[in-house]
Amino acid sequence: MKTREIVLEAGKTESQYWRDVWDYRELLYFLAWRDILVRYKQTAIGILWALIRPFLTTIVLTVVFSVLAKLPSEGNVPYPIMVFAAMLPWQFFANALTECSNSLITNSQIISKIYFPRLIVPVSAVVVCFIDFLISGMILLALMAWYNFVPDWRILTLPLFTAIAFAAAIGAGLWLAALTVEYRDFRHVVPFLVQVGQYISPVGFSSNIVPEQWRLLYSLNPMVGVIDGFRWAILGGEAQLYLPGLILSVGLVLLLLTSSIWYFRRTERTFADVI
Repeated sequence: MKTREIVLEAGKTESQYWRDVWDYRELLYFLAWRDILVRYKQTAIGILWALIRPFLTTIVLTVVFSVLAKLPSEGNVPYPIMVFAAMLPWQFFANALTECSNSLITNSQIISKIYFPRLIVPVSAVVVCFIDFLISGMILLALMAWYNFVPDWRILTLPLFTAIAFAAAIGAGLWLAALTVEYRDFRHVVPFLVQVGQYISPVGFSSNIVPEQWRLLYSLNPMVGVIDGFRWAILGGEAQLYLPGLILSVGLVLLLLTSSIWYFRRTERTFADVI
């Protein structure tokens, strides 16, 4: 059996640290697989919960914004498809925030006993949420079949917007994971942020209803560009993409990701002492 020698140094360089992240990639896999098993263990319908939650949320948002508030859809797209095209990235992002914020606390016994790059823990939580995201995509396919809706060539750009959503989830998740170790109050703040974020992001409505003079300011919410990108890719010609807002959102996502890695690396060495 092949063995590997790990040398612990007081001040690892960045290249050495990222080499350790790669060397411990199997740990990321096992942590993610463990969380999936724990999440759906002894549940009556198992992994179907990943389908039921976004489906019921889509129904509620469709009733509230389309039936009661009488807000328009984008073009001739059925309102449930428009909502679910936004629900996919938002649910992924919201779940990632919740799981990442508690990930280091949940794994405190491992963190306090052995060495490994702590970055692996919150990233594994995002991977689990991404698997739920892929499963939830089956609802979108079912809705398209129900309404006989066929996307155009823009659907080929969906992996690009998925990568942006993944970067946003990791960026925000790393910030909250690190902050929750030092300030346990964040465990109570995150559910509030998720709840408010769903209503200030264009999940249940189209961002086209925002007045033109406020669109760029509205795009300071990074998820606005991500959601608009998903709708542009999925809904095709019926959706309009506000390019300045998308560029701003992508820039903010990159800033969020780089700053979160910097802060996480800065505070990582103290996790075992304060956790």
